[in-house]
Amino acid sequence: MAPDDFWASLTSRMPRRLDYETLYEGFSWDLPRPYNIGTDVCDRHAWEPGRLALIHDRGDGTAEKWTFRELKLASDRFANALRGLGVERGDRVAVLLSQTPQLPVAHIAVYKLGAVTVPLFALFGEDALRFRLSDSGARVIVTDEEHFEVAASLREELEELEHVVLTGGGRAGALGFDDLVREASPFFRPVETGPDDPAIIIYTSGTTGSPKGALHGHRILLGHLPGVSLPHDLAPRRGDLFWTPADWAWIGGLFDVLFPALHWGLPVLSCRMRRFDPERAFDLMERWGVRNVFLPPTALKMMRAVGSPRSRWRLELETLACGGEPLGEESLAWAREELGLPINEFYGQTECNLVLSNCSAIMPIKPGSMGRPVPGHRVAIIDAEGRELPPGEVGEVAVLRPDPVMMLGYWNNERATEAKFVGDWLRTGDLAARDGEGYFRFVGRDDDVITSSGYRIGPAEIEETLVKHPRVLMAAAVGRPDPVRGEVVKAFVVLREGEGDEALAEELKELVRRRLGAHEYPREVEFVPELPLTATGKIRRNVLRARERERVRRP
Repeated sequence: MAPDDFWASLTSRMPRRLDYETLYEGFSWDLPRPYNIGTDVCDRHAWEPGRLALIHDRGDGTAEKWTFRELKLASDRFANALRGLGVERGDRVAVLLSQTPQLPVAHIAVYKLGAVTVPLFALFGEDALRFRLSDSGARVIVTDEEHFEVAASLREELEELEHVVLTGGGRAGALGFDDLVREASPFFRPVETGPDDPAIIIYTSGTTGSPKGALHGHRILLGHLPGVSLPHDLAPRRGDLFWTPADWAWIGGLFDVLFPALHWGLPVLSCRMRRFDPERAFDLMERWGVRNVFLPPTALKMMRAVGSPRSRWRLELETLACGGEPLGEESLAWAREELGLPINEFYGQTECNLVLSNCSAIMPIKPGSMGRPVPGHRVAIIDAEGRELPPGEVGEVAVLRPDPVMMLGYWNNERATEAKFVGDWLRTGDLAARDGEGYFRFVGRDDDVITSSGYRIGPAEIEETLVKHPRVLMAAAVGRPDPVRGEVVKAFVVLREGEGDEALAEELKELVRRRLGAHEYPREVEFVPELPLTATGKIRRNVLRARERERVRRP
């Protein structure tokens, strides 16, 4: 049974007659052949003229709405335009855009061509863009006025980068996106692709070493569907409207929200946010009646600082999904009390996303848990030799291949691909433990683990404990080199307001000592105005560790 048919049959009976075991044990993959993401998320819904695909809030009080038919017409025209520029099957096309309608048009067109998209984050600097464009060998970059200068400069520098396509009008040295679409033929026959044919290269955040390009096939979208459905309490439902502040350059924005919703024939809200504004987020959700939202942990923590949201905004939220960093009990309690909703946390990474999830409709939510394996995915805790560990033991989270949401491999990096696996297990580099009911509890990245006096300490529990203090907004825990203990725990703390002092530092130390134990409490607390974050909102503990090592080395 195809995933779509299977899920439809289940959702027609949900939620009371369903349980997790039924979903997990009854699921099997039967991927269609041929299969193309572009035709899936667009063409098959275009027969209904008024069916809404996209609402773009411009941020100035106006908005534009796109139907699936309009999306099909624009993507067909742009596919023809790209073909006219020499783009062929397998060629790479970079997309450097924020949440705008032109982004899905570009992606869908590239998929229909049988080419490969390379999404790029709008806040990347020149060096980050240069590396990804050079490594991928992109022939075309689609971007906006803000990034024109750097894109034009890199085109002169990079031999394989032939064209800059600029949204909003043409300029010397660039082709106008709108002009290309308007002048191209509306008749396009999509290239036939299979689920394993390359579709997209998504670069890792590069927190440890150079970023690596995770090459995914067209199957990536189908592989995501169960994992998107669970944290939204078995979506889709009639009337659902999805939104995320996460950038559409990342796997979370593209495949946790945008393309799954379009696959289901549901509309997506888009809005460009240069910096996340929690009050504006509430405004957007009220204005458009957002029902389903995915919030990165950092955004959620910032929203917690907004007082009494339900008394200020008329929200229609029905599901709240979160993934990327563990939240802890305080965030779950806030959502229940202030929003009247559970938070369904999920887990995945660029190489193999959305393989663990909570789902309040069919299972109890355990604070601090990433959930249970999503139907269709075999997930385990393994040791260094690839042996499965019993419940309660800490090891590495691993996913068994084959799996449709798993990358085909790292782009032009066979050695790194081989190192990612032990046997048929894809190693995530994340440490966790599984309890007797199959729930996974995150401990930390393998390289985030603090080794102190022989104890292996994960930062997640420490950080969760620190944010329980009413004055703490965010916290990060890392190992500081120590001549006696090897490392000691150091905490970096961002306060909700005011400045920290020695008395508060001692109070926070005692809080962790009391709740977790004497071996885990931070020997040092540093109050900082902000924490270094990845573009996806994850704490860059490697930056903090490097900072501490440098401090220790100084005479």
